[in-house]
Amino acid sequence: MLPTFETGRLILRPRTMADIEACMNMDRDPEVTKFIPGPWNDPEAHRLFLTNRIQADFGEGLGYWSVFAKENPEQFLGWILLIPADAVGPEIEIGWRLNRLTWGKGYATEAARPVLAHAFRTLDLREVIADIAPGNTASMRVAEKLGLSPARATEYLGQSFASYRITTEAFEAHSKAP
Repeated sequence: MLPTFETGRLILRPRTMADIEACMNMDRDPEVTKFIPGPWNDPEAHRLFLTNRIQADFGEGLGYWSVFAKENPEQFLGWILLIPADAVGPEIEIGWRLNRLTWGKGYATEAARPVLAHAFRTLDLREVIADIAPGNTASMRVAEKLGLSPARATEYLGQSFASYRITTEAFEAHSKAP
């Protein structure tokens, strides 16, 4: 079972099947999924994709967290993941997807911080990656705020991505920075 996290403004709890409609609604916004290949326009394939991701066992301490506002704990804001890259690994990836209404408020960075801390301090991972599509400058900024640095180019479903990385040492140094 994944832990639940609280930040100043957010609650992160393990994603469940109860979140599937909120996830589907979020993914139907073409601006939200603009940089992410997936079955977003095929309702059956989309539901199957989400069901498989929600029900998958990614390993101890790995998975998806649904993000909610503390001031309105029923309001689904999006999710954070910490799973094997492309759901197969071997690298472990952190990622985020948030409803457009949350953009520009620092929620992605705030929600990703405890998950990244969990990766290094609880799971004792040595490195975490974030694959980000070129042009997705908002996600690149989130990655950089978290202390990740661009490392190399990678490909997913025929699309190029920049692979950002952070090591345990870099995470600890970044966590102590003002």
